[in-house]
Amino acid sequence: MQYRINEKNGEKLSVLGFGCMRFPRKGGAIDKAETEREILKAVEAGVNYFDTAYIYPGSEEVLGEILQKNGIRDSVKIATKLPHYFVKNREDMEKYFRQQCERLKTDYIDYYLMHMLPDVKVWERLKSLGVLKWLEEKKKSGAIRNVGFSYHGGSGEFIRLLDAYDWDFCQIQYNYLDENSQAGRKGLYAAAKKGMPVIIMEPLRGGRLAGGLPEKAVKIFAETDNTRSPAEWALGWLFNQPEVTVVLSGMNSMEMLEENVKTASGTEAGSFTEKEEEMFSRVVNAINREVKVGCTGCGYCMPCPAGVDIPGSFRCLNAGALDGYWKGIREYVMCTTIKKEKSNASLCIKCGKCEKHCPQGISIRKELEQVVKTYETPLYHLAAWALKRFGGF
Repeated sequence: MQYRINEKNGEKLSVLGFGCMRFPRKGGAIDKAETEREILKAVEAGVNYFDTAYIYPGSEEVLGEILQKNGIRDSVKIATKLPHYFVKNREDMEKYFRQQCERLKTDYIDYYLMHMLPDVKVWERLKSLGVLKWLEEKKKSGAIRNVGFSYHGGSGEFIRLLDAYDWDFCQIQYNYLDENSQAGRKGLYAAAKKGMPVIIMEPLRGGRLAGGLPEKAVKIFAETDNTRSPAEWALGWLFNQPEVTVVLSGMNSMEMLEENVKTASGTEAGSFTEKEEEMFSRVVNAINREVKVGCTGCGYCMPCPAGVDIPGSFRCLNAGALDGYWKGIREYVMCTTIKKEKSNASLCIKCGKCEKHCPQGISIRKELEQVVKTYETPLYHLAAWALKRFGGF
């Protein structure tokens, strides 16, 4: 296993992290025996970073039970997340944190994140509720060792969030298909420049980059090296970048774990050849031929005078086409709705300014109408109302 150093505290973190949202299940419940077998195998292989969250059903409890039972709590780093969307006051922060510690059977959390922090305004809301003093006290007591945030949104807002607090680390969605989406490579470099460890989630886009690629994309990989699977290539693309600290993988089978450990152990930063780097451009082009809108995420259409996140809206529409409707609408809600200032497609006033700057010649107004038709259903509006009413957004 390879390790990368957290420059802020000198800790060694395994480049492969264990994402605990997708533990193997049996009869609808987490299969504890199989999960224990895989976690112990991962630790034996050198994996020392385990990522869970308050809202992952059963995940914190099972992880805590396995670590305590096998006496390996202090051998690993636990990352979990404050569900700020449920928080109404400082007392709630303490309540959820204590519950998480009880579930995880620990009295400290190594890496604690603000879960799905979408923009600076939501962070300001948390500050108004007393989060700064609360975090300061937790860090001083050692109950929280590192404070960070996980992110879904555009690169501009991510950069602003980086400067909004002295974060110890951050977590972003990043893979070769999302190189210029969400925080993207620009955000990765900005965080690394600050010396922050960057944790990567969705390296395979929920498995899409492992087993759901167009035939042409699979063929391009095979022509370059048929001994590596698409999943190995996708993870290798991340391990190849020195700015990436940990890559999370929701490993729910022993075969997946063994393959990912092999890739993590064998791909060093900067090891890809020019031919291999160029190959990914061809793979992305092959995938993008099947998307709804040919948006590259360049951002020339921004800022929108009405506040629409144009590249984000198209990315979510394309995600629905590539990864399934529910994946697309989930991303759409997270990236445009769970915010103090909404950025959804229906805000479009059809001024047309964006289309004058689009290098792809996209009929942006027309395509935004398709986003609205696809995602802004009565169910969406009900969810948006509930978030505003009960989540403080």
